[in-house]
Amino acid sequence: MEKSKSIGQIQAPTYGNLITILSIDGGGIKGIIPATILAFLESELQKLDGEDARLADYFDVIAGTSTGGLCSWPFNTAAKVIRAIIGPRLQPTIFSSYKVKNNPLLDARLSDICIGTSAAPTYLPAYDFQTEDSQGNTREFNLIDGGLAANNPALVAMGEITKEIFEENPDFFPIKPMDYHRFLVISLGTGSSKEESADMVDIHISEAFQALHSGKNYLRIEDDALSGILASVDTSTKENLENLVMVGEMLLKKPVSRVNLETGHVEPVSEGEGTNEEALIRLAKLLSDERRLREMRSPHSESSQIGK
Repeated sequence: MEKSKSIGQIQAPTYGNLITILSIDGGGIKGIIPATILAFLESELQKLDGEDARLADYFDVIAGTSTGGLCSWPFNTAAKVIRAIIGPRLQPTIFSSYKVKNNPLLDARLSDICIGTSAAPTYLPAYDFQTEDSQGNTREFNLIDGGLAANNPALVAMGEITKEIFEENPDFFPIKPMDYHRFLVISLGTGSSKEESADMVDIHISEAFQALHSGKNYLRIEDDALSGILASVDTSTKENLENLVMVGEMLLKKPVSRVNLETGHVEPVSEGEGTNEEALIRLAKLLSDERRLREMRSPHSESSQIGK
């Protein structure tokens, strides 16, 4: 396959076949687990499209909770969703590049958003900052960790896209709100214990994709058997950091798993989808093909101008 000479911001979904979403759970230091998995996915994209390929150039939405899971990645996607909670009413505040178009007071600095959504209670105090629009209007924010509302932000991301479709955003025409078969969602967890309750977000999304016979368009990678220090969100010893990397590497070798809608338990898929590593290789090809298709169809891309 011919390598592209440069990788740029992804064109709008209206020029392609899919809406692409990358979701990363909150988990403090355990963000190393999804970071290890993302490093593998990015390496596959680089094999396909050259060394300039970066994750942010393939996803319409990158949704996350903490700096360990989100803010370490570049931000030049068409829509970026970052969550935090505004107190004292615990009303969720969603920062999105789409929302800024209609509400300039949500155009906060990335550093302020990252600090706010990392302010986990008992570890860090709530974070206060202020935004100002071109008219001199201001808005005060008092934010704490977004994981208190929804530690798995995948459904938040899908909800934001659905709102844009309902509001007839031309970037998503002619996609319809329930066209879940046109969503491609990669959701990465930061590890949990078997004793914890089921992830309702994972269950809801699994139900939707399975009902639409589009199960392969939703990949959830999570380790549900962490224990001891590995399950800690703040143990940053060299040994634990290395062990968390190993957890991520072992997850790549495990079979693709999905939640059993009857029992709520996560079980290996019996349909022969292979390992998480093999699934990511397949999805990297889909992401690469989608980006190229949009480049070819979009009148705004550099490649579409060649020959004109």
